[in-house]
Order: sequence, then C-alpha cells, then structure tokens
Amino acid sequence: MLWVGTSWKMNGTLASARDYASRLRDALADGAPAGVQPFIIPPATALAAVHDVLGDGSPVLLGAQNAHWADAGAWTGEISVAQAADAGAALVEIGHSERREFFAETDETVNRKVRATLGHGLRPLLCVGEPGAVFDAGGSVDHVLGQVAAALAGVGDAGRVLIAYEPIWAIGEHGREAHPEDLTDVFAALAAEYGDQVTALLYGGSVNQRNAAETLAVPGVGGLFVGRSAWQVEGYLELLRIAAGLAPVPGR
Repeated sequence: MLWVGTSWKMNGTLASARDYASRLRDALADGAPAGVQPFIIPPATALAAVHDVLGDGSPVLLGAQNAHWADAGAWTGEISVAQAADAGAALVEIGHSERREFFAETDETVNRKVRATLGHGLRPLLCVGEPGAVFDAGGSVDHVLGQVAAALAGVGDAGRVLIAYEPIWAIGEHGREAHPEDLTDVFAALAAEYGDQVTALLYGGSVNQRNAAETLAVPGVGGLFVGRSAWQVEGYLELLRIAAGLAPVPGR
C-alpha cells in the first residue's frame, strides 16, 4: 500500500475546501485507486466541513495539521486530539519543521503528541528532516534517526505511525528538489530501523507530478506527502494515478 497525501497548510476558505472535497469525492466515487491510501489535511477550520462533504466511509482519510497532547484545559488557541477526532480526523500531523522552527516544537512535545494521538486511536504522521547545513555535512542519517527515536520514546507499539521524511532544504516554495540519490541513505536507515515497526515511510519535499514516480522508486519509500502540487484536485488525482501504477500487487 502506498500512502499519498497533502497538507493545505494555512490556505483556503470553507468554500474552497468544500469545492475540493466535493470534486475529490466525485472522482473517487468508485473507491481509491488500487494499492493507494489517499489522505488530505485541511486547516482546522475546514476539517469538519470537509468530513461532511466526503461523508462517512470515504476512501480518503482526513488529518489535522496539529493537536495538543492534553485532552482539555487552558490551552488557548489549541485543539486536542479528541477534538480533532470529533471533527473527523483519522490522523494527526506532528513535528513539521515549521512547527519546530516557528512555534518552539521540541522533541519532547513531539513525543507527547505522538503518544496522545495513539492514545486516542488516531494515526500520528510524524514529520522529520534535517536543515541544509546538516545535509551538506553528511549528517542526515544521524539527525533523522535521532528525531524519530525521540518522537517514539516510550511508544510500545508504533504500528499505526506514519513517518514522513521532509528535509528542510527541500520543502516550501523555495525548496530544492531532491534527487533519488539524496534520499537513498536516509530511507535505507529508516527502513532498517523502523520499516517493520511503522505503517509506512513517506517522502515529502518539492514532490510533483514530474518526479513522483522516481521518488516512489527509491527503496524504502512507501508513499508521498505533498504540498502545493496537490492543492488543485486535478494535480492530486494525477499523483494518485502515478502511485497506483507503482503500487505493489498483492500475491506477486
């Protein structure tokens, strides 16, 4: 199974979210492409609306872009995992580099959120990745494995966890597109350490329709976590089609 999803970040309105969801629902009326698990992560304001449009039993899983580790309390501006689930989320994105850089997310808070998400029966989407200076110095593997180890500390069963490797130098509007050889060592290390423990290992960082197939061909890559190239329904559907053409066939 290949996982292919997108986060909309802080973009869109309720109207645009409902339009995207309705067009996606109609396009996947007969189900997701064989061998592919789609997921989308709208802003918190649109999560419930998107869930209502897609409907119960949709082949598309919904996620929240963040959630607090506490079930309730005086955490102004935050939402809990339970609230995210109540709005329709099946997974929670945790530890994105923007959260770490601009909102003081630490390995400790990432770990708390992972454990809280699992505790409520949702699926953590753990984001990890190194800055450009670490990549240039050849320290990517140690940096990424350290982040994962810290995030999963005390987690007895990581079987529901998704890990998304998103090197900081490759993400965002001005990110540098990674070549397959840039990813090989990190995914080899992740697969050796966690491949049989987690649901899947995903890649995110300047992924688009042109490079999706070669990225999915990197050993260990089990899916894509995509940004702006999936913000239009047609672009997202094309990525799903590409993944379906490469998805493992059961029994072969």
